[in-house]
Amino acid sequence: MFSNKDVSLKDNQLYQTFRDLPKIDLHRHLEGSVRLETLIEIAGDSGIEMPEYDAETLRPFVQMMPGETRNMQHFLGKFQTLRQFYRSPDVIHRVAREAVEDAADDRIKYLELRFTPAALSNIINCSYDEVVAWVCEAVDEAAQANDITVRLILSMNRNESVEKGEQVLAAALKCQQKGVVAVDLAGNEANFPSSPFSDIFRRAKAAGLGVTIHAGEWGDSANIREAVDDLGAARIGHGVRAIENGELVKMLADRGIVLEICPTSNYQSGVVDSWAAHPLADLWRQRVLTTINTDDPLVSGITLTDEMVRAVSHLSLTIDDIKQHTLTAAQAAFLPDSERSALVNKFAVWLGLNHDNAEIPPAS
Repeated sequence: MFSNKDVSLKDNQLYQTFRDLPKIDLHRHLEGSVRLETLIEIAGDSGIEMPEYDAETLRPFVQMMPGETRNMQHFLGKFQTLRQFYRSPDVIHRVAREAVEDAADDRIKYLELRFTPAALSNIINCSYDEVVAWVCEAVDEAAQANDITVRLILSMNRNESVEKGEQVLAAALKCQQKGVVAVDLAGNEANFPSSPFSDIFRRAKAAGLGVTIHAGEWGDSANIREAVDDLGAARIGHGVRAIENGELVKMLADRGIVLEICPTSNYQSGVVDSWAAHPLADLWRQRVLTTINTDDPLVSGITLTDEMVRAVSHLSLTIDDIKQHTLTAAQAAFLPDSERSALVNKFAVWLGLNHDNAEIPPAS
């Protein structure tokens, strides 16, 4: 599906071990999960001008390449190209359906897929309500067909207006019974504060929506505390810069705040200088609830299986540590209590972490 990965990852038993495990991804952006082949077909059908209608010609514009500068500007620049492809409701249906199919193919059994209504609606000039309804419909159909549970998170960008954020919240509230379980604040945290959006997120939480906030990725650790204390975040997107503040690390551990960590994305976007410098293992060993996720499979050229292999190969975690991370992800799912408890019990059995009986899903 996605290339530009370590070829050696697939050529060892460790890869197959993780390929076979049932998995959970809590932090995956729909806009960064498109198939290259699909983009080429959309370009041809929609008359998007390209030098050549070829996947390898397009790849450097939408995927981080070996030797490319690793910083926020280069990483986010890929999305400037990707946003040009959402030309019709049919395209949005297709992209959402294929994202679910690809997750299921990687043996992800529970997925929280997030997307930014503004990004999907910009070119076709439709309402947020319309675009959210299209995604909900496509995801529900694909989930039922592929034996995967999928819930949706709606994102707003802190570098855009609060008025757009209000529209995102309104669309989320209308679709709570259609699979939308949470709201998210993303965008350029280094230059734009979260405080203008605090009322939106307090109201979202009061209405029963989960709250996850991108923080401590490109901005400093203070943004994480603000996300928790002022916006009511139960989960933090990335949050790796928490390691810079020992008091904050203790607070996160004591309060059970979950970090949605995406190691390859953190490396490629320059959040960490090297794999050796990634703080996932340190945070985990200081009792912070960490999970392992993909962020943007197309942009990073990865699957969740790849992320798990790299966490063991580069970040000194063990296979058992990865299983515990997966169980933590189940416990952190934005689901009603009864559904979340059932998910935790299933994964505990599937991962061999208890001795109850449950049907183990067959390996693909």
